Amino acid sequence: MTLQQAFSAAVLDPQHACPQGIISPSGGDILSRFSVYRNNVQSGLINALESSFPVVAQLVGEAFFNAMAQLFIQKHPPQNPVMSTYGRQFADFIQGFAPANKVPYLADVARLERLCVQAFHAADASPVAPQTLALALSTPDTLDQLRMTLHPSVATLHSPYAVAALWAAHHGQGQIKGLDPRQPQSTLVLRNGLSVEVFAVRSGCVAFVRFMKSGCPLGEAAAYALQADPLFDLSQSLALLISQGAITELHPSPEVSP
Repeated sequence: MTLQQAFSAAVLDPQHACPQGIISPSGGDILSRFSVYRNNVQSGLINALESSFPVVAQLVGEAFFNAMAQLFIQKHPPQNPVMSTYGRQFADFIQGFAPANKVPYLADVARLERLCVQAFHAADASPVAPQTLALALSTPDTLDQLRMTLHPSVATLHSPYAVAALWAAHHGQGQIKGLDPRQPQSTLVLRNGLSVEVFAVRSGCVAFVRFMKSGCPLGEAAAYALQADPLFDLSQSLALLISQGAITELHPSPEVSP
């Protein structure tokens, strides 16, 4: 192991001793200086995780979150200097973290919060003009074959837990009292302007969005959504996407030569 590798390992894991070969040109106690440096790195990474997963931190408390985050840092050190990308594996880590089993919905809350971070940093895209949308949606002959490009921030999540309600309650948008987290919930995440929005939706809406994102035409995506949820409401789902500026391009069906 090189000195650089030993230094990195020791910085990320408090159980590692300060590596041999480190000197301080200005003098002083190397061990105490290294300890301060390591604490600063650890604190910075824990704070970065807490900024990305504030609801997770609130659900388990500061001491538990810090201990869990420290173990995550040891297993998944940063791979690049862009902190907005850090924590991609956090939800899967929580899923396999035995002490978190008492909060079974914690991993899915982390997945939702990760989608929120990704939505915030997603590329910009302008919504289709309302008059263009109105014309396309009022043309029944081509409506089934109409394809739509959704905003890069649009994402969905199925969960056996009420993660959208938990997220909302911890952001002052709902009541935590009386909330039963063991209720399945489907969630739509997107960015409208600079605001990340989280919506609890029906499973059919999630299926519809996923098939639209994969390039399916409107009619086919709606059919798949109805298979997933017989109560799927196409008009309601389209209204939500339109109101949030989430439809950014329209691709009419190609004309077929006679």
